[in-house]
Amino acid sequence: MHVIDRFLKYVSYDTQSDENSSTVPTTEKQKVLGSALAAELAQMGLQNAHMTEQGYVYAWLPATPGCEGIPCMGLIAHMDTSPDAPGGGVQARIVRYEGGDIVLNQEKGIVMRASEFESLEKYVGKDLIVTDGTTLLGADDKAGVAEIVSAMEYLTAHPEIPHGRIAVGFTPDEEVGAGADCFDIEGFGAAVAYTVDGGELGELEYENFNAAGAKVVVHGVNIHPGSAKNKMKNALLIGHEFVSLLPPAETPAHTEGYEGFYHLSNMAGDETRTELSYIIRDHDRARFEDRKRTMERTAAYLNDKYGAGTVELELKDQYYNMREKIEPHMYLVLKARAAMEACGVTPLEVPIRGGTDGARLSYEGLPCPNLCTGGVNFHGVHEYIPTFALEKMVEVLVRLVTAEG
Repeated sequence: MHVIDRFLKYVSYDTQSDENSSTVPTTEKQKVLGSALAAELAQMGLQNAHMTEQGYVYAWLPATPGCEGIPCMGLIAHMDTSPDAPGGGVQARIVRYEGGDIVLNQEKGIVMRASEFESLEKYVGKDLIVTDGTTLLGADDKAGVAEIVSAMEYLTAHPEIPHGRIAVGFTPDEEVGAGADCFDIEGFGAAVAYTVDGGELGELEYENFNAAGAKVVVHGVNIHPGSAKNKMKNALLIGHEFVSLLPPAETPAHTEGYEGFYHLSNMAGDETRTELSYIIRDHDRARFEDRKRTMERTAAYLNDKYGAGTVELELKDQYYNMREKIEPHMYLVLKARAAMEACGVTPLEVPIRGGTDGARLSYEGLPCPNLCTGGVNFHGVHEYIPTFALEKMVEVLVRLVTAEG
């Protein structure tokens, strides 16, 4: 099956994860795709292709004769899609982009405007896979899944290409920060690996944010407005005050590159109880720790002002910058760079303004840089991927895992 057809097949599965679920995986529907992938890999001839009870898919392609001594390399992608936009009923289609705006949905008036999405300019004359503007596409990370499976299919069809043992792993729940929670590194069997979970063609990443989540609960006192003077303690207003005390320019809308941020992702409640959810990000570990201290100082200030117990703050680290774990294995970056260049792709080494399963796995002993998928505008209804990028990344992966790569 061609990688484009494979990708279009995979995005038809609704695999959205759920950040409010406590099950593993967070949604059972992820296992529907997982089961199909395990069966597909087994049919190709990969060994021990299976899905675990937690929804992880594993398989491995044996080394070709004479290459048994090459350390096992892993390729990893995640099956779930982001909760940030609808993920079911994806209506993907291929459009020839000739410049200007793309009408995603004529009936609903949904347009991807060239003035808002400057990346379109570089794809004039190319075929793009887009949505109907009501769902995300799912290239994050079904493009990575499709590219890995297609690379394995190519290698099984060309046994003359020498390569060491290749381990394949597909994870659930990466989008809710739990993709590496139940990953079996020892059973996976790889000495090193790559996640295929990046953006535009050429991106090669081995730096990511240090990340934490913060839950702020404000406890108020609700009194009838007619007799509330000097008695009411409005949790909504105190929550708003908490937001106002953080640096206003240090949010995602005002930062780029290596700049960190505080991101208010949800706020809900009433006068009696209000809850705020934050994510905290910074590439620099010292600044990351200072951001957490800023949250603590803010909560302490409001408790001094309004009374002990008014503001509860729960901080939880999620993952760390994998750079320090990759630097002793920089040959992985050099190898990926060489594979891209050999396939006519210009490498672009950029810091990830987010995280991958590879960040956690690197800290747990599996060095794991991140490779691009070719997708653009992840986590939203304007997501798209050029068809040539899917095809090119299959070439890159094949080159990467071969003995001469």
